Amino acid sequence: MSFDYEEIIEGVSILRRVSVGRHEEVCEALHASFATALAGIAVARLLEPRSIVQLSPGTLLRPDLALVTAATGKLWLAAEVVSSTDHRWDTVTKKELYEQYAIPRLWMVDPRYDNVEVYHGGPHGLALQHIYAGRELLAEKLLPTLSLTVAQLFAPPSRLNEGAR
Repeated sequence: MSFDYEEIIEGVSILRRVSVGRHEEVCEALHASFATALAGIAVARLLEPRSIVQLSPGTLLRPDLALVTAATGKLWLAAEVVSSTDHRWDTVTKKELYEQYAIPRLWMVDPRYDNVEVYHGGPHGLALQHIYAGRELLAEKLLPTLSLTVAQLFAPPSRLNEGAR
């Protein structure tokens, strides 16, 4: 599956293409884990992959994963699965925008290195909290029911439901 989608930065349209293969497998695994963790939780809502999120009137992004607060609909956690073909877009451009608009949480999920960088927003912008790898359990204090190791996230789809060994 491959399709184009649009993101808008300060009124400028940028055409993007969904990456196929491993990128989508990782995106699907991440979504499935967040959906399970959010079952029965009413304070946040998981949007469909690459749903439009408005950061400002002229800036519309489509994160690979977006978690919004139920009360306000504002983006609370964005996750970008880094694409090997246009990694600068996710790791620099979009990260700067998430920082500029004070998004509380950002996850950079990188299939190139099988790791996840977790950033927390603060008074001085986004601060790297931890780089998760291997058998480490991905953690989000405000989402204690999330149960996913990095190894599970990056495992082939047939092995996702097997515990990290």
